[in-house]
Amino acid sequence: MKKAVLFDGFVIFNPAPVFALASELLGAKSDELVALWRTRQFEYSWLLTAAGQYRDFWQVTEDALTYAAAKTGIVIPAGYKARLMNAYLNLDIWPDVVPGLETLKNMNISLSFLSNFTVDMLQSSLKKNNIGQYFDHLLSTDEVRAFKPGPAAYQMGTRTLKLPKNEIVFAAFGGWDACGAKFFGYPTFWVNRGDSTAEELGVSADGVGRSLPDLIAYIKK
Repeated sequence: MKKAVLFDGFVIFNPAPVFALASELLGAKSDELVALWRTRQFEYSWLLTAAGQYRDFWQVTEDALTYAAAKTGIVIPAGYKARLMNAYLNLDIWPDVVPGLETLKNMNISLSFLSNFTVDMLQSSLKKNNIGQYFDHLLSTDEVRAFKPGPAAYQMGTRTLKLPKNEIVFAAFGGWDACGAKFFGYPTFWVNRGDSTAEELGVSADGVGRSLPDLIAYIKK
């Protein structure tokens, strides 16, 4: 029986407005910058963890933006850079989030984040969307100074919730995160909102869908 769900941040928060803002501020030439920014954001977190180093996700996000600007030759005025970074403190939620969280709470499922986001990043966007009341814990990789998919990050869930792995569903946004959670041993559901291709890493999520209703249907099985 499943008693809890651990959410990656992007299952709840929609990053698209951040990149729309980049297009608004920098024009059509922002497309390459945005692609590099998104890629380096995660590659830097993986490299730091593999190297036994740590810079929090806010700093990693800024470092990735700085790299993307240098690589593309796009000069970002200081005011624009601050606006792009601060957009990560004011993320919107996906349309299915509130009804999905309501349903899960009515099922007596404990809901928490297990995210690379800093606690400040989580709290700020939760406050903006007035959904903080749904979550029991905000587990940030800052606590263990190692990003997902490192096992130390996923272990925060069992330690904090005091539940065995098989009673905790991990809800991933990225295919790589779904693989990492599955390697750790969580029943894993991939909320594949972007209809991405599955990773080829020898494991796969226990369930796949594009929305919280799909996640709920998986839990009810």
